[in-house]
Amino acid sequence: MSRIQKLESEIIKHKALYYQGRPEISDYDYDKLEDELKKLDPKNPVLNIVGTTTSASDKIKHDKKMLSLEKTYVIEDLVTWMGKEEILSTMKLDGISCSLIYQDGDLHLAKTRGDGTFGENITKKVMWINNVPKFINNKHKIEIRGELFCDEESFFKLSKEMTDIGLEKPTSQRNIVAGLMGRKENLELCRYIKFMAFDYISDEPIKKEEKKFEHLKEHGFLIPEVEIHTSKESLEDVIDRARHFMSEGDYQIDGLVFTYNSLALHEELGETSHHPRYKMAFKFQGESKTTTLKEIIWYVSRNGILTPVGEVEPVELSGAMISNVTLHNYGMVAANNLKSGDEIEIIRSGEVIPKFLSVVKSSKEKFVVPDHCPSCDSKVEIVDIRIFCRNDNCPGKNKEIILNFIQKIGIENLSGKRLEELINAKLVKTIPDLYRLEASDLMKLDKVKDKLSNKLIESIEKTKTVDLITFLSALGISGGAYNKCEKVVRGGFDSIKKIKNLSLEQLMKVESFAEKSATEFLTSIREKFDLIDELVDLGFEFTVEETRETAVTGMKICITGALSEKRPVVEDKIREGGGIVVSSVSKNTDILVTNETDPSSSKYKKALELKIKIITEAELLKMLK
Repeated sequence: MSRIQKLESEIIKHKALYYQGRPEISDYDYDKLEDELKKLDPKNPVLNIVGTTTSASDKIKHDKKMLSLEKTYVIEDLVTWMGKEEILSTMKLDGISCSLIYQDGDLHLAKTRGDGTFGENITKKVMWINNVPKFINNKHKIEIRGELFCDEESFFKLSKEMTDIGLEKPTSQRNIVAGLMGRKENLELCRYIKFMAFDYISDEPIKKEEKKFEHLKEHGFLIPEVEIHTSKESLEDVIDRARHFMSEGDYQIDGLVFTYNSLALHEELGETSHHPRYKMAFKFQGESKTTTLKEIIWYVSRNGILTPVGEVEPVELSGAMISNVTLHNYGMVAANNLKSGDEIEIIRSGEVIPKFLSVVKSSKEKFVVPDHCPSCDSKVEIVDIRIFCRNDNCPGKNKEIILNFIQKIGIENLSGKRLEELINAKLVKTIPDLYRLEASDLMKLDKVKDKLSNKLIESIEKTKTVDLITFLSALGISGGAYNKCEKVVRGGFDSIKKIKNLSLEQLMKVESFAEKSATEFLTSIREKFDLIDELVDLGFEFTVEETRETAVTGMKICITGALSEKRPVVEDKIREGGGIVVSSVSKNTDILVTNETDPSSSKYKKALELKIKIITEAELLKMLK
């Protein structure tokens, strides 16, 4: 058999196993097979196979082909592909592609991608999925495409229920989705699956890709976080956050999807038989291997959550020797019955710490879960997929809180090891203690001389003047990552006083905050008020990017439709003029900016209905002078 034939055979075999939820090799190793075949025989038809075949009885033709994606692992390729265009990014979920068809508002049909031309009817299974709207307020024939996936908490509960009713324990979050979609009984288990929408196909006149996500959100679909990019720096930032999410997120992703924002460009570029030319997937290089789990070590985080790390027999992955892997949380450990001696598959693809994938062979050792905190020995509490230490004075928890603050606020030369010395010397117990330190205190530490102690004090003092967004993100607020804090401050809450008076209703009007995330953010930041007051008393001063007083100062402004300038540029001008950019029209919106008078635009119709002022981009620019 020639090398080309061998590659064809391997690609077909592994593609089928992947879509059955029984992969034998990693995505990265599979991509290497395709790349090799592409070099040897660029026009080989096997390279154009999309998805997998379906049984004849369940075949349903797609109105528009469900294709695969062109991919790259190199950011320079992505930048070249972007050119001077505006592109959108979304997380690339590692699940099963699904198409939902709505007629007269009712969910009429659900199907898998299949081979891209024909999909399998999974309507009865999707009816069990709680977050799939069974009715939408739209009389057009609408097709919604997205991904079926299983998050960590659902996987934990699903594993327990499957075991309780005598079914085989699932091996991974992705594989169980494929497994459930292929089952003919126990359809009620599909209620543990979720759907995230990423495409909106209809006859409605839409000019921008971002508009599709607005429609999806309005119709009640769960959507990924959407960001617009025009620079390499912006791409690097979102890729870095996606890399972090791969280790810390509660569902599995295998990269990002980038799409040109202009739908006219989609039309112009078209598609190959394999992929659309207007989309590009960015994936993280990596590989998986099997090793032995020697021990599970539990650490306490700044939120009091006990986090398991697996010590494994050293193995080389992506050019690095690996001896530790993240095991996610208690739920993952319990769902997989992880214990010393297990043979496990691990992967490293973008993460600093590689992660556990599945159990290859279970050992006869006993499954053990901690009942006391490894740092303070307090009794712990199990809540769903997490174990909590509730001791507010837990030294391990406090160390992580302080270390997070040091890293986010930017205190140079103060490492985790140095902090541990300060804690052991009883010089630091809380964040404010850092700002009470004197050079003579630091001289008590090992290998710290006069010059270094003065340098450390200078670094600490320097951080007392800090921009408000950085300060808030350093506090360790639940759901308070930098980009979320930025939205709060840019949303008009640009002082400590305003943040202290922030209500749930006000926060829910800020972009990216739904009721659940707003409640979580508010509850957490209110617990930090005493800490904030103490730091202010110690001399903290906050800076905020200055805004000019204009005719739109304090006004909530929504934009819809095409603009003469790129949307991020216009949004920045609004913020500089003291305006507040919002993503949707509501009774609290002051102005809708649009260059179109399209009565089919939902934002335009809503603005008319609510008697909200509608202006053009040119009129906005006059108001900003």
